[in-house]
Amino acid sequence: MDVIRLQNMSFYGYHGLSAAERETGRRYEVDVELHRDVSRAAQTDSLKNTIDYRRVYDIVEGVLTGEEHHLLESIAEAIADKMVADFQLDQVVVRVRKRMPPIPGNLDFIEIEVKRPCR
Repeated sequence: MDVIRLQNMSFYGYHGLSAAERETGRRYEVDVELHRDVSRAAQTDSLKNTIDYRRVYDIVEGVLTGEEHHLLESIAEAIADKMVADFQLDQVVVRVRKRMPPIPGNLDFIEIEVKRPCR
């Protein structure tokens, strides 16, 4: 199956369990993989036969900057649900990373990945 990927989209969002996280915010990064046959788009060279990448970006941005979530799992699921609702897919994979998580210790980020079959 073919895959369209948008990787490392970066947003500042106000999510988390603690009030401090929701007040000060954190940097989030998102990868989206959209699995579907793109042969028709390749043959016709037409946007109407594929997925508009700008729309994918706008959906992710809307979830990260316009909705409040406590968990990364909730963010990833919201993005996956919107991808399934908006596009004809065989599968969607969403990865959400929170930079500088509020955990004592030395780590770059925490990441959640969800995979959802669509058909």
